[in-house]
Amino acid sequence: MKTTGKVWKYGDDVNTDVIFPGKYTYTIKDRAEMAKVALEDLDPEFTKSAKAGDIIVGGKNWGCGSSREQAVSCLKERGIGAIIAKGFARIYYRNCLNEGLPIIVSPEAVDAIEAGEEVTVDFDAGQIVTKKGTFPFPPYPEFVRGLIEDGGLIPHVKKSLGLS
Repeated sequence: MKTTGKVWKYGDDVNTDVIFPGKYTYTIKDRAEMAKVALEDLDPEFTKSAKAGDIIVGGKNWGCGSSREQAVSCLKERGIGAIIAKGFARIYYRNCLNEGLPIIVSPEAVDAIEAGEEVTVDFDAGQIVTKKGTFPFPPYPEFVRGLIEDGGLIPHVKKSLGLS
């Protein structure tokens, strides 16, 4: 599994309230509508221009704040190919896996990657390929690969039980 896309780069402590603006928490329920406002309060350009396959790069503690799943599902629905960060808030990390949104912890890659460049993530080889070099990361365990490949926890369980 590989993904290649344009990088949208952000700093440390990006809160779930700016990933999916808190003002929409109880008003937008449709996932396609959620995708339209992803990162609206942090980066209006992302809201206007991000495309499927693009890659988000963040600093430390990406996804801190509340545990709302909308902060993950809005990015997945937007088609984000992966999030690479120096670190993730624990609940955000797990919500990404539950939604089937690929995430990678790689402080070295984050430091090397520049906003707007094209990056390739090769999940099979465990590599992030940037213009400044290739950065290894531990490949996902088989169970986690299944979650990602099947589109998240619920589709994975349905497939495992022969219900899909």
